[in-house]
Amino acid sequence: MQVHRTPQERFADLADFPYDPHHAEVTDPDGGTLRMAYVQAGPAAGEPVVLVHGEPTWSYLYRSMIPTLAEAGLRVIVPDLVGFGRSDKPAEIGDHSYARHVAWLTELLLDRLDLRGITLLGQDWGGLLGLRVVAEHPDRFARVVAANTGMPTGDHDMPEVWWRFRRTIENASRLDIGRIVAAGCVRGLSESARAAYDAPFPDETYLAGPRAMPLLVPTAPTDPATEANRAAWVELSRWEKPFLVAFSDSDPITGPMARIITKLVPGTRGLEHPVIAGAGHFLQEDAGEELAGHVLTFLGRAT
Repeated sequence: MQVHRTPQERFADLADFPYDPHHAEVTDPDGGTLRMAYVQAGPAAGEPVVLVHGEPTWSYLYRSMIPTLAEAGLRVIVPDLVGFGRSDKPAEIGDHSYARHVAWLTELLLDRLDLRGITLLGQDWGGLLGLRVVAEHPDRFARVVAANTGMPTGDHDMPEVWWRFRRTIENASRLDIGRIVAAGCVRGLSESARAAYDAPFPDETYLAGPRAMPLLVPTAPTDPATEANRAAWVELSRWEKPFLVAFSDSDPITGPMARIITKLVPGTRGLEHPVIAGAGHFLQEDAGEELAGHVLTFLGRAT
């Protein structure tokens, strides 16, 4: 497997993101290793809260949430998925699969970091992957927050707006990552933030991850990930631990999933699930501090 590693100077002077990366090695299916990056804040002995990003962002997405959660005494861990941020980037679209990304995230969180009693917050692919890890290793997780995400099985068609996004990614001769993120925000995105989202990708050769992810969403019952996702839903239908659904009001792609999750997952019952007003798909950008407040309330840490 050919792998690219973004030069560190690309991440110099990031706006409002003073966190140095930590690194851990995960298994390359060709027999080598890949380096996954993550940032960490808060007390090392604190209750672990893992924030997982999606397509095409990286841990920078959570910059307005990290200090709020860390100051409440939580150990905040924010990984960069393989192919994104400061993690290694396999060079070919075919290097990426749903199963591989689940395995890489599992290896980082459970084997390398040996986390237990985890509260997981997943948004976009952070949920598609994170919910699989939760379902396959429920003993390692204490709570879940689903934010603008889901876990498709291919048994139901994706909305047309998602198909337009997929076609855009497939057909674009050049991906403007900062512009893609900005298009998923309601309240705007600064030029410095756009630059930070562009930073992991010096040129097209680094972009296999963002190009691959839309192709990995199950869109038919015969998809390679369908069986595992169906099995994960069976496990989540037995999940009695607290499960918060914190969606925004302006995400046409994932919006319908909120009702599905609250209907299927027992742990959602009896909780007040916030709908964050005036926020788009990337609700961490539009309303990160508000989302962090909901997480603290969920964990009983609100002041």
